[in-house]
Amino acid sequence: MSGYSITEPSPRQKWVAGALVALYAIITILPLVWIIATGFKSSADAIAYPPKVVFAPSLEGYVNLFTTQTRQTAEYFAANPPETWYERIVQSKGLTIAGPSRFGERFMNSVIIGFGSTFLSVFLGTLAAYAFSRFKVPLKDDLMFFILSTRMMPPIAVAIPIFLMFRSLGLSDTHAGMILLYTAVNLSLSVWLLKGFIDEIPHEYEEAALIDGYTRFQAFTKVVLPQAATGIASTAIFCLIFAWNEYAFAVLLTSGTAQTAPPFIPTIIGNAGQDWPAVAAGATLFLLPVMVFTILLRKHLLRGITFGAVRK
Repeated sequence: MSGYSITEPSPRQKWVAGALVALYAIITILPLVWIIATGFKSSADAIAYPPKVVFAPSLEGYVNLFTTQTRQTAEYFAANPPETWYERIVQSKGLTIAGPSRFGERFMNSVIIGFGSTFLSVFLGTLAAYAFSRFKVPLKDDLMFFILSTRMMPPIAVAIPIFLMFRSLGLSDTHAGMILLYTAVNLSLSVWLLKGFIDEIPHEYEEAALIDGYTRFQAFTKVVLPQAATGIASTAIFCLIFAWNEYAFAVLLTSGTAQTAPPFIPTIIGNAGQDWPAVAAGATLFLLPVMVFTILLRKHLLRGITFGAVRK
């Protein structure tokens, strides 16, 4: 009898699959590597043609990102020699540091709005998903379809009504307004994802807890939530990615106090036009929180994607 298995791939199939995965990984990560590398180029190297792959690393982009600069005379520089390494970088271009830039504020706005809306989306979505999964809700299917239908339309299609509503309510350019908006957009995704996870948790666990004297709320917090932790983590990642990267609403509804990093980074202008090293440095730093958050929850994410795929 042949030793060939219809379920176990052959060594050749494994090699081809591995090569395809490696090729795909290289193609997808190349733009990210280029952005990171551009953040460490000088302004001249960033716009050089043909593009420079080998270059002398510089922190000019990061210095430009976090500072505002102004031009000064040679007499000023003679009277005020640079005291730090970043002042030397700035003065080498005939400029001096006038103060900090607004990138730090915009970055913190992204953190507050992104993580705040993610928390609310997951919190409210978990409660709603549990109710839909465990209780006899009138018109449950219709309500679930209505919740899903909010994802069928691009959010920007309702931008004008939301703009007028926010202006009337005084929510324009506020953290609370953006958190509420992103929560509303993410809630449908949160409810649908979490309902699927909670449906997979056997009812018998809660029934046993209720027989032991637990209240319904105690059974939910002590039995269901720990079992649904995988789904909650996966949902939080998807909600954060949307809120973190959202651009259209941030441009339309914010301009100063609550403006996030996505609409701010493209507006970075240097001494001679667009400051590409600073833009790349800002994009690199902007990627880090979501990347770290996803890496920390990667096991839950992989488990969450395959949860319920195999049934007994």
